[in-house]
Amino acid sequence: MKSDLDQTLLNEVSTMLWRERQLLELLLFKLEEEQLVLAASKPRWLHHATREVEMVLDQLKRAELLRSIKVDEVAAMFGLEPSPTLQHLADVADEPWRTIFSNHRQAFILATEEIRHLADGNRELLARGQKATRDALAWLTSQSGDPAAYTSAGAMAHAAPGPHLINETL
Repeated sequence: MKSDLDQTLLNEVSTMLWRERQLLELLLFKLEEEQLVLAASKPRWLHHATREVEMVLDQLKRAELLRSIKVDEVAAMFGLEPSPTLQHLADVADEPWRTIFSNHRQAFILATEEIRHLADGNRELLARGQKATRDALAWLTSQSGDPAAYTSAGAMAHAAPGPHLINETL
């Protein structure tokens, strides 16, 4: 049985891991929020949504740094090298810590997959928005072969040169 001091240290690490999990949940929410702004074609709010994502990422970096310091203390307690993985901590810890660290590890893996998926989707939406903006600017400034619309495949459909109707409310 570990001493009370050891148990306190393990509890502190677990608390820090919970805090990181909460921040990852918040990051998922902010990425979904950003995706909704992008999908709704509301560029007015994109800066705010992106700034909020960056703020959560900064909080995560600070939380990871503090956690890594505590994890190094736990590593020393177990006679491990600095910066062990959660799997390595789980492998050497007694119950209930083995299960607790394994559960944290699994939650981090799942959250990371979700974050990666959302971030990829947001990058794709941003790229499409940039392409649409470039196409619109090209249409406004071109002399011939003006794109009148998009095909079902997303390519520009060209119309014969002629007068343009511009919606100034955009």
